[in-house]
Amino acid sequence: MKKKLIKRDILDEIAHFLDTDNIIVLHGPRQVGKTHIMYLLQNFLVEKGKRAYFVDLEDPKNVGALNMGVESFLDLLSKAGFNLKKIEDGDERLFVFIDEIQYLKNTSSFLKLIVDHHKYLQLIVSGSSSFDIKRKFTDSLVGRTVNFEILNLSFREFLRFKDVKFNAADITKGPFLPEVVRLYGEYMSYSGYPKVVLADGIKDKEKLLSQIIDTYVRKDIKDLAEIREIGKFNDLLTLLASQSGQLLNVNELSNTLKSDHRTIERYLSILENTYMIKLIYAFSNSARVGVVKSPKIFFYDTGLVQMLTRGHLSQESFGNLFETSIFSELAKKYGIREIHFWRTPTQTEVDFVTTKRGEIKPFEVKVNFNSFNRKAILSFCEKYKVKDYKVVGLRGEPRDEHFIYPWQL
Repeated sequence: MKKKLIKRDILDEIAHFLDTDNIIVLHGPRQVGKTHIMYLLQNFLVEKGKRAYFVDLEDPKNVGALNMGVESFLDLLSKAGFNLKKIEDGDERLFVFIDEIQYLKNTSSFLKLIVDHHKYLQLIVSGSSSFDIKRKFTDSLVGRTVNFEILNLSFREFLRFKDVKFNAADITKGPFLPEVVRLYGEYMSYSGYPKVVLADGIKDKEKLLSQIIDTYVRKDIKDLAEIREIGKFNDLLTLLASQSGQLLNVNELSNTLKSDHRTIERYLSILENTYMIKLIYAFSNSARVGVVKSPKIFFYDTGLVQMLTRGHLSQESFGNLFETSIFSELAKKYGIREIHFWRTPTQTEVDFVTTKRGEIKPFEVKVNFNSFNRKAILSFCEKYKVKDYKVVGLRGEPRDEHFIYPWQL
């Protein structure tokens, strides 16, 4: 039975860069749907009458062929039935998808030779570890790649994967509202990983999330990052999961784990570059001020937070899960580098501030709209001459146009 392919929102953005001279690179954690997106793109091209071929580097035979060099790769394509000379002479293109590119030994030199000398080949490659890709992508590829970060499902995509027919973005009241709130509770409490969303029971979801964590530690961390003290790394991962949405205190982490600052900072860097966590920094008109303040830590996936802190999934407590889920939604809409928070020396705080295309937009996050106090956000708006703000909530009554549900972001 042919596997059903469900559209991801980022597909149109990537498709815009197809048929260019650039290598399209999809970054993101394992199991987040990069391969799914590549198959969607392949189908899109085939339906338009284009030639496309998929190379899976989880297969050792393919890794061996590509590690032997460009000629071996071209031979692989020829044996797959493609007349490369005819394609080149006909001024046509062959779109080649290479999944898990980080497994190649000499990634940069291989890709550079293709893009410089075989322009009839359009490469679309994926990698599960930004940490490893950055290590293997040298300066020789600067100006030759277009990069996309693939994260877990947004709530809108979650509804699509759940085959929900109505448009949740339009629902702010009426008989469907409780159902949308329930669905967001499920999305927030369990996970945004595609396979986990599609799994039927909680036990199956928990097993898949446990496997994701195990594979992440075993492959990305032990093998790629070459960390020897896996136990200490795991302890840090669990401790950070319990602090998602809180200010990061490296001294406290160092004392708790009995590790030096340099080790903790290295681990944090690896966690960021493998898309497990994101550190967001304080917003300020001065870039220097924003950097020197302690950052906040957020996980991208709330299901992983629950499995790391509780060992199981539950909908009993929202708490920091709600704020973490809103961070994840904002990351997909505005970009992970455009999200900040605001905090004054007197601890007046706004949960999130986005800065995409120079537009400053503050967000306050409250599980219940009724618990919102305007003082902090109005102070921010006055200081930075901002007219609009949003309060994101799930329960209670929205008061005016500033109050929105998560699916209205």
